[in-house]
Amino acid sequence: MVEINYIEGIGLLAAALTTYSFLPQVYKTWKTKDVSAFSLTTFSLFFAGIICWLIYGIYMESLSMILANTITLVSSFLILVFIIKYRKSD
Repeated sequence: MVEINYIEGIGLLAAALTTYSFLPQVYKTWKTKDVSAFSLTTFSLFFAGIICWLIYGIYMESLSMILANTITLVSSFLILVFIIKYRKSD
């Protein structure tokens, strides 16, 4: 059984808040197919950063970092797919 101390509890709260705040953007982008506000380069860098945070969280054995970054990784991957699929060619 994983023991959760108060610092990890704060991390879990932060993970829940920041991850939950990102999900409506994924839903809105999926429904509207509007990716005009997204930069593929910037979002790709964000995605790479999330991968790094996830690796770090796994290495540090931090449940909050692992959960938050796994969910954010999937969500940001969906946004990347939407950007590539729905962007208008110039």
